[in-house]
Amino acid sequence: MLDALHYPFIQNALLTGTFVAIIAAITGYFLISRGLTFAGHALPNIGFAGAAGAVLIGVNVVYGLFVFTIAAAIGMGLLGKEVRDRDISIGVLMTFALGIGLMFLALYSGYAQRVYSILFGTILGISRNDVKLTAISALITVGIFLFIYRPLLFSTFDPLVAEARGVPVRFLSIFFLVLVAVTVSLSIQVMGALLVFTLLVGPAATATRLVQRPLWAIFIAIVLGIAYIWISILLAALNGNIPVSFFIATLAFIIYLPVRFLTPVHRRRSISHS
Repeated sequence: MLDALHYPFIQNALLTGTFVAIIAAITGYFLISRGLTFAGHALPNIGFAGAAGAVLIGVNVVYGLFVFTIAAAIGMGLLGKEVRDRDISIGVLMTFALGIGLMFLALYSGYAQRVYSILFGTILGISRNDVKLTAISALITVGIFLFIYRPLLFSTFDPLVAEARGVPVRFLSIFFLVLVAVTVSLSIQVMGALLVFTLLVGPAATATRLVQRPLWAIFIAIVLGIAYIWISILLAALNGNIPVSFFIATLAFIIYLPVRFLTPVHRRRSISHS
């Protein structure tokens, strides 16, 4: 298995996957804490439309992903403030984007593999230029998260008090959705539009069940995400017929399931002993 590390395409996949796992873990933590998991599910589907449009006009898929997901993120933030209104707005935007994506596919007459890669990911086919683009985008995104970490955390857990103290809660909400859009755009290369939700939510969901402190939860989510990516890429290299996304989704489920059922018992014992 370790012999596969000498191949350039495996190295590209591991580097890209590592960067994506880091930003997906950070984004996923806040996505869960802010109750925006539906947005995390919708944005990959909206990104699919952008990627299909990019394929149709012959430009890099990432550019189409960025345009559609960022525009949708801003629309979600502006159209819905209350939970019910927000979810309705997200659902309407998602279905509209899926319709556009299907139209793009109907107009596209090229090689079907490009469309398949949008849905299921092509991490083992990532070029060095894709690695550079992902690395730059990931580093910028992490830097922005570090800059807004404290006000974002404050507005996540106590938005009323944060707003009373002058924190721009509405702006942060929209800005965070834009960061989610960037993360989704980068993650689709790894997981594909159908399974991006796994990488966004899986590691973070497990981490938040294990620890309560935000920084520790984010750290554990990053470690889990990187582990899922590396193990899955190496397994896929040994089993060429099975996609990387299958192994990532399976690992995320296998790890989360026992944590989900065991942590309530652990917390009850902790409370009883305190």
